[in-house]
Amino acid sequence: MASTRVSAMSCTAAMCLFIVLLMPSQESHVMGRVLSDKNTQFTDQVFFDISEGGKLLGRVTFGMYGHVVPRTVKNFVALATGEKGYGYKNSVFHRVIKEFMIQGGDFTRGDGTGGKSIYGRTFADEDFSLKHVGPGFLSMANAGRDTNGSQFFVTTVATPHLDGKHVIFGKVISGMDIIHHIENASTDGQDRPRKAVVISDCGVVKGEHMSWDSKVYGKDI
Repeated sequence: MASTRVSAMSCTAAMCLFIVLLMPSQESHVMGRVLSDKNTQFTDQVFFDISEGGKLLGRVTFGMYGHVVPRTVKNFVALATGEKGYGYKNSVFHRVIKEFMIQGGDFTRGDGTGGKSIYGRTFADEDFSLKHVGPGFLSMANAGRDTNGSQFFVTTVATPHLDGKHVIFGKVISGMDIIHHIENASTDGQDRPRKAVVISDCGVVKGEHMSWDSKVYGKDI
C-alpha cells in the first residue's frame, strides 16, 4: 500500500500521502465556486474518543460538509461507524507535526502505508472549494491526485499551500484542545507519537445538524 501523507516529506514507502511543509498565510478566498449558507451547513457530526498511552484524553467532534463533498463524507462516516466491518476504531494517529497537523486513519497498518476507502483502495478528489484557512480543518491525506483512501489529517494552523491538493470535508466543532494536546506530544524521528494516540471509540452523533455560515472563513476557526 502507498503511504498516505500530507506533502514534500521524505518517506520510505514507494508512495507517500503528501502535505507540503511551507509557511502558512491567511489566504481565505474560495476557488472553484461560491459557497452558500446551505453548502457550509453541517450535515452530520462524527465523534472520536481519543486515548494516549492507554489514558482517555476526551472526545473530539467533527462537523461534516456533506453538501459540498457528500461522497467523501459518506466514506468518513462509514469508517467511523464501522458499518462495513472495518474502520477507524482502535486505529492510531501515526504522524504528528507541531504547528502543522496531526494525521491518522491507517487502520490496516498503522504507519501511513495502509488504509482503504469504502469504495475500494482509493477514490477520486471530489471538490476543492473549501480552503485550509485555519486550525481544525479535517482533510483527506493522499498520495497525489485522486488517491483518497481512509487517511485524514486535522490542521493545527492555517495551511493554504494544501488548497487544491487535499479535499476538506469537515471541521472540529468541539475538542480542539485535545487536537492541540496531540500536536504537542513527544514524537520519534518518524513524527510518530512516543505514546500511542488511539481512537478508542468513534461514531455518529445522532440528530445533530449545525450551520457554520459566515464563521467558515472568519476568526472563529
